[in-house]
Amino acid sequence: MGNCWCKWEPSVYIVSSNPKSESPKDESPSEKAKKEYSKLPSNPEEVEDLRRDSAANPLIAFTYDELRIITANFRQDRVLGGGGFGCVYKGFISEDLREGLQPVPVAVKVHDGDNSYQGHREWLLIGYCCEDEHRVLIYEFMARGSVENNLFSKVLLPLPWSIRMKIAFGAAKGLAFLHEAEKPVIYRDFKTSNILLDTDYNAKLSDFGLAKDGPEGDKSHVSTRIMGTYGYAAPEYIMTGHLTPRSDVYSFGVVLLEILTGRKSLDKSRPAREQNLADWALPLLKEKKKLLNIIDPRLEGDYPVKGVHKAAMLAYHCLNHNPKARPLMRDIVDSLEPLQVLPDEAPTPKNFVTVVTPEEPKAEIQTKDSQCN
Repeated sequence: MGNCWCKWEPSVYIVSSNPKSESPKDESPSEKAKKEYSKLPSNPEEVEDLRRDSAANPLIAFTYDELRIITANFRQDRVLGGGGFGCVYKGFISEDLREGLQPVPVAVKVHDGDNSYQGHREWLLIGYCCEDEHRVLIYEFMARGSVENNLFSKVLLPLPWSIRMKIAFGAAKGLAFLHEAEKPVIYRDFKTSNILLDTDYNAKLSDFGLAKDGPEGDKSHVSTRIMGTYGYAAPEYIMTGHLTPRSDVYSFGVVLLEILTGRKSLDKSRPAREQNLADWALPLLKEKKKLLNIIDPRLEGDYPVKGVHKAAMLAYHCLNHNPKARPLMRDIVDSLEPLQVLPDEAPTPKNFVTVVTPEEPKAEIQTKDSQCN
């Protein structure tokens, strides 16, 4: 029998050194996926090897029966959504589940058998289950869902300026950590739907399925197949397949633009010239008089004008078509820090609901959402 593993005291920035590698050219995506499936750790030693970079945190074995309790037997009204890996359920680890465990809400991602091979190498926040034929990932539950849901929802109240800057700052710190790690990692699919928010709007990166080891030594880039999400991928990466940390910087610039304008990176419902946010907004970012006209009207002018100008210029530099001219993520963090509002100065957000929306299309390989029966 296999084991289920739980890593307590999860950190926003603890990551594995094994991001998903590229498929050889002579292998189909399905063949590669099946090969990855065969490498799935099935015993304590293999799990420990896979998590070696976070070995400082203790691992606790769980049974699949305990996961049934956590999710109320995987009840349908606990389903949060579905993706390439399988269904995601909301759950709760209670004190009476087992002596010594602390109560914590979780998101439980259940592998969809032979219908999906995506996600086995994802970086885990809390836990992992491998028992018989069951494959389950256990994440920290992020109560407010994705930035995408909060930013573009027609149901939720608009995010105030202070919260928007807090989100940008937190997400930037996450990317900076990846880029500055001992073994640098390029996220490659940075977008609003991959930034999750807890109750206090602390941002945490999710879905490392397209992450890639960064260049090492005297190498300037990593050559890869072009994958990612339309509207966020850097132009030089799309043209050449050359991936660098500055590719993530471009994607961050697009997300920062979305935060500032309240517009999606791609929006086919808008006039043709405004459909691609980066192309449309870039020339307006350094024109002070025109800039305020493209800031999210739902803010109703409730923002510091100087702060808007600084954030806009930061986005402008991130979106530079010359990747070498873009700032480093650590410099972006330094630029955003002065724009943070102290807790006692920030408005208190009102009640919220979580809205689940479909994922954006990938640039090359599109994964069909699993059906949660």
